[in-house]
Amino acid sequence: MALRACGFIVFRRLAGLNSPAGDIEYLLLQTSYGEHHWTPPKGHVDPGEDDLTTALRETQEEAGLGAEHLKVIDGFVQELRYEVRGRPKEVLYWLAELRNPEAAVTLSDEHRDYRWARLEEACGLAGYRDLQETLRAAQRHLEAQLD
Repeated sequence: MALRACGFIVFRRLAGLNSPAGDIEYLLLQTSYGEHHWTPPKGHVDPGEDDLTTALRETQEEAGLGAEHLKVIDGFVQELRYEVRGRPKEVLYWLAELRNPEAAVTLSDEHRDYRWARLEEACGLAGYRDLQETLRAAQRHLEAQLD
């Protein structure tokens, strides 16, 4: 059976920029273990917990951003499938806007840094092609809502 994790692609809109696509930044956290990769907040599903509850809990634990800080965007969920140490893993990401773009991020011990980054920088930090595609899909979804 595959390991299952859930999280949010958290974004914020910056005021005062001309381009609708250019005013969006994504939150990425740098792990304090392994290769110190960058990822949106996510974590494993606890027994008896539903996926969305996991995403909310993990975002609170890893970034200090609770449900009161986030507006979940309708119509977006992405599933990634890959292997970790020879075992299959599934990750579900929802998309959520930070209600207050100035809200503070508070890292857990699992992460050593965070960054707000526009799409191309975020994709460069993300490193993995499936996560890059997920970030691009989020951007397309947000742009489509502006049309």
